[in-house]
Amino acid sequence: MDDTTARHNEKMRKIKAARDKMMETKTEEKGLILVHTGTGKGKSSSAFGMIMRCISHGMPCAVVQFIKGNWDTGEKTFLRERFADECRFFVSGEGFTWETQDRERDIAAAENGWRIAKEQILDPEIQFVLLDEINIALRYDYLDIDEVVDFLLTQKPQMTHVCLTGRNAKPELIEAADLVTEMNLIKHPFRDGVKAQQGVEF
Repeated sequence: MDDTTARHNEKMRKIKAARDKMMETKTEEKGLILVHTGTGKGKSSSAFGMIMRCISHGMPCAVVQFIKGNWDTGEKTFLRERFADECRFFVSGEGFTWETQDRERDIAAAENGWRIAKEQILDPEIQFVLLDEINIALRYDYLDIDEVVDFLLTQKPQMTHVCLTGRNAKPELIEAADLVTEMNLIKHPFRDGVKAQQGVEF
């Protein structure tokens, strides 16, 4: 064994020992509040990846989509046609806010979505709930951020996971969350005149 390999092996041995020691202290289990925000693509895609994980682990789950409306996304078609028993899928929005141009309708749709979301979160059979694009509804004050945060902190069952996606997550939600991921935009083909691509963005 040469010196480079020996040094590498010794370094990895120390890292593993430190990692094993750290993992011994991580014993708590709890239902997490997760937030995916930021200007970059992939917030919903990552959350739907967790839905796939839940299905594979036999964990019943639910999706409540805010804002997007009846846009035919691959995720919605896939889950409704192939995994309807494993994952409930609800659409509460009527489309992007610049399309509806009706604040009262947008508020009513968001409030209906939040009502459904609370029902799913409180359902003892459901273990993971994705609130897709709810941050947009919160950003425009279609929903009361204090009510949402209070519900998540005081009424969400202890072992139920809830993931909230969308740009501009409010500070109150970020503070309440267990895990927050910000996806930053570095480059996007839309800026070069390329429209949203099937399979990549919807």
